[in-house]
Amino acid sequence: MAEATAECAPVTTALSDLPARPQPLGAFPLPTSFLLIPAGPDTQQARIELLAGRVPPQWPDRLRGHELALRGDLDGALAAMSGTDPVSRYNRFVIDPDGVDADALRAELGEFGVLVDLVLFTTGRSELPPELGSSDGELAAVVLAAQATLALGRGEHAAAVATLDRAAELVAEIAPPLAGVLLGAAAAAAQESDGPTPAVVDRLERAVRALGEAESLRVGRAELHLALALALHELAGDRPDQLNRAVPHYHSALQLVRSEDAPQVWAAAHANLASAYLTMPMTEASDQLRMGVAVQSLRAALTVYTRETHPEQWASAQLNLANSLVYTPSRHQGDNLVEAVELYESLLEVRSRDVDPVGRARVLANQGNVLAHLGMFDQAKAKLYEARFIFEEFSDGESVRAVRGVLDEIARQHQLLRSQG
Repeated sequence: MAEATAECAPVTTALSDLPARPQPLGAFPLPTSFLLIPAGPDTQQARIELLAGRVPPQWPDRLRGHELALRGDLDGALAAMSGTDPVSRYNRFVIDPDGVDADALRAELGEFGVLVDLVLFTTGRSELPPELGSSDGELAAVVLAAQATLALGRGEHAAAVATLDRAAELVAEIAPPLAGVLLGAAAAAAQESDGPTPAVVDRLERAVRALGEAESLRVGRAELHLALALALHELAGDRPDQLNRAVPHYHSALQLVRSEDAPQVWAAAHANLASAYLTMPMTEASDQLRMGVAVQSLRAALTVYTRETHPEQWASAQLNLANSLVYTPSRHQGDNLVEAVELYESLLEVRSRDVDPVGRARVLANQGNVLAHLGMFDQAKAKLYEARFIFEEFSDGESVRAVRGVLDEIARQHQLLRSQG
């Protein structure tokens, strides 16, 4: 009697071992945004929290690696992800893609296998993003986002925007934070191509709403508020009422982050909030309060912007601060004027006639005007003469007339002083 022989079956992953859908992909910073939450009742609530953009109040033991990865401890995360199941091996692959049999891992992950190719593309190990194939929901959204990245690299902004819009629609109901991130990326791509437009503003407003409940994505939310404020601010050239819409978003960004959390976002929000306040017309006495807020915001921005690290932003903030000190009513107006003179002088050190002659002339004119108000007429005239010479050289008749007006006023003051003995 012949012995029965066992037939070798291919290795497969049971459906019950694969993660539940939807997964919290794409919203948190890398590598967390690509990590999968393993299946099981112990991880269910954490998956729901992460999907909503919130860090779980208590991490289950099996997600210790995810917790460490989100904190930036990648070595600790790798050590904690010690399982031999496909999901654990994939999560280690996200953090350390080298030395892994990608083909075998892809086959074991089933519908999640497309993420292997996504990681390879994102980390520069593949030149092309994965194909969409049969992927749906959040899996399709992150694949489309990668395809949009490739389109942007090729300069195909319209294709990238359309792809990101499509991706955002796929997850609008199941993963609002991811939809918000995708809409923000679409707005940035559209603005890079066409500048600030009502369509860009609309995408950013929808992105802000989508991320409104994502309590743990504070930096991302602040970035969106700042981008929306800046877009509205730029549109204010044609529609001044847009400034009133921009200001609350600057404030929202500042409420979400501190200098130590996101210094660039924090400083930019302060500097541009001040610029908006300085641009608004002053129609009531209470509007003068805005000038005081602008001064404080500019001082805050200058704790991040320095001449060495951010020369352009530093110069802009220095100039706005000097100008606001001149025109802000204060019981210490004399001190403010002296500080403004010093701020203008620091700007003159970096604005040479060779690089920015007209910009230098404007600073000289402002400084000369302040020196005249301080009664330092000889110094004021020296600054104003240089400014007038440059304006004449560049045929800026309006600025020439303004400088001459100050010089004429200085002459009248001299005459008045002489007449008084």
